[in-house]
Amino acid sequence: MNTRQIILDTETTGLYPNSGDRLVEFAGLEMVNRKMTANTLHLYVHPDRDIPEEAAAVHGITLEQLEEQNAPKFEEVGRQIADFLRGAELIIHNAKFDVGFLDMEFRRMGLPTIEELGCEVTDTLGMAREMFPGQKASLDALCTRFDVDRSKRVFHGALIDCELLGEVYLAMTRGQFDLMGDSASEEQETVNVAVEFQRPASLKVVAADAEELAAHEAYLDGLDKAVGGACVWRTEAQA
Repeated sequence: MNTRQIILDTETTGLYPNSGDRLVEFAGLEMVNRKMTANTLHLYVHPDRDIPEEAAAVHGITLEQLEEQNAPKFEEVGRQIADFLRGAELIIHNAKFDVGFLDMEFRRMGLPTIEELGCEVTDTLGMAREMFPGQKASLDALCTRFDVDRSKRVFHGALIDCELLGEVYLAMTRGQFDLMGDSASEEQETVNVAVEFQRPASLKVVAADAEELAAHEAYLDGLDKAVGGACVWRTEAQA
């Protein structure tokens, strides 16, 4: 698997990109072959308008803070963001919201939209609702379900939310990779070698000790949690 993925989140002045709300924070964490890389992009952005108190109460960003930091306007960083995202698979929780704001900001600059940049979008909110129908699918709820520590999340900041979402996404998709191996989708060269094998007169059977059995059960518990039910191993064992 060589797909370049970006865990993405934004914070904004409000909920409506087509009614005057603007982006105030962008964060993207790059992941290749299910491993985080050092290639990240985190920016605070001056919205060129006020930030309502109710929005600041959610993400903790005020206009005064942005002005003290000399935060750039989107027009100054939009092309940098577009180049960072180009051609990647975007992992976003509630993707419609973030893509709507990014597309609005890109159009204001005459830049390509997310689709025009060749990006594929994976919405973890939709994934969670499909995996756990009828249950809470917020990022907080998923952190609880997958034992992801969110104690540092005082506000809904884009960077901390990306870090949490990265862990949640890996947990949500671990089952499909663990059972077939992370390298199953990579091209590998195999060589057939004839091996002469002589069966010994008797085979010694070494049973697993209590510690090894406990470790095995703990691993199966992790698989159960990842797939939201009994994993294949336990299903077959029960059958």
